[in-house]
Amino acid sequence: MTDHERLTVAVDAFLGHARHARGLSEQTVRAYANDLEQFVAFATERGVELLPDVGLELLRDWLWDADHRGLARSTIARRSSSVRAFTRWASEAGRISNDPGVRLRAPKGAAHLPRVVSSEQVRTMLDGLAARASSDDPGALRDLAVVELLYAAAIRVSELVGIDVRHLDRERLTVRVLGKGGRERVVPFGVPARDALEAWLERGRPVIAARTEAADPDALFLGDRGARLGVRGAYRIVARLLADLPGEGPSGPHTFRHTAATHLLDGGADLRAVQELLGHASLGTTQIYTHVSSARLREVYRTAHPRA
Repeated sequence: MTDHERLTVAVDAFLGHARHARGLSEQTVRAYANDLEQFVAFATERGVELLPDVGLELLRDWLWDADHRGLARSTIARRSSSVRAFTRWASEAGRISNDPGVRLRAPKGAAHLPRVVSSEQVRTMLDGLAARASSDDPGALRDLAVVELLYAAAIRVSELVGIDVRHLDRERLTVRVLGKGGRERVVPFGVPARDALEAWLERGRPVIAARTEAADPDALFLGDRGARLGVRGAYRIVARLLADLPGEGPSGPHTFRHTAATHLLDGGADLRAVQELLGHASLGTTQIYTHVSSARLREVYRTAHPRA
């Protein structure tokens, strides 16, 4: 243990340990780095620059400041987890004599139901995309196919961008995707999605692929420069559409997955069939959509029943 180790040096060492010794994913390491960078800035503002000077009160003040500034409970919980992982490592590595984060309590995140778009809103959105795609603009053809498939197959955005052309069966109206944990499944989609995909493959994809010799020959969806469409690109496509709709909540591709699952259950689909479609390992994960349906039913009741 050293009484003069700077906090910034210790954080760098922790991130190196997380990346190389523990083999954590780059995404996890980046999350740690972002949270701890903000913690170091907060500590420095309060005159704490050395690792041994970090105490429980400083940690609590940091989380309190985040709560006071209105940060989401999930963000505060993640920050708490990051800083507790850091101080635990510092203690176990003998860099500090005791772990100040062991008594730091993570706030309990509020349970939020996923955002769901109404059937009418989905229809209006897809009609607008279809109108844009009618000009055979390759980007519009792609965007329509992306949204149609996200909603029709209720797939994750990571699954969407990982699809190759060969994974698509346009005759059987199915697509093979690779889900969490490397689990592969085949999911169905409808005729409107098939039509959008065929238009993209026949009139959109070749135009974008011709823009560069480095175009990905396998990917179903291409970005504007010919490489495989990435998660960020898919987010941008969806976010632009959902930003124009009323309602609060996330505006990413997962909204269409939530929406499709809820609409299926509203239409009478069996819960286990929806579980299989979504690729959930646990039925309990799928059951959140029954809560969404119940919440919508209660809202309809309150607004429509004369004795509500």
